[in-house]
Amino acid sequence: QVQLVESGGGLVQAGGSLRLSCVASGSIKSLNGMGWYRQAPGKQRELVARIIGGSVTNYAESVKGRFTISRDNAKNTVYLQMNSLKFEDIAVYYCWADVVATGQRYPRVYWGEGTQVTVSS
Repeated sequence: QVQLVESGGGLVQAGGSLRLSCVASGSIKSLNGMGWYRQAPGKQRELVARIIGGSVTNYAESVKGRFTISRDNAKNTVYLQMNSLKFEDIAVYYCWADVVATGQRYPRVYWGEGTQVTVSS
């Protein structure tokens, strides 16, 4: 089994910053990609940012220039530095990983339990 554990969410004032972390652990043979999705109340889950293959990054248009994703391969950890936070960033942020587990041949997606990010005035 593979587990994803997020940390770093919380309450911040508009314009402030937060840093999310997610550690992948368990029976990991290869970690193809890691990243972050978010889900705001009443909305569908959407991509925020992800790193594929260790270097290729994708960002949602709404966060480009404000959020930065990075990854520490040695620690199986992905980070999301969020700056200039806005009210529209309020959501539960979920860690995402595309993993080939030990004993498996094909990758599958794993999700963390989510961490709440709230922006106040």
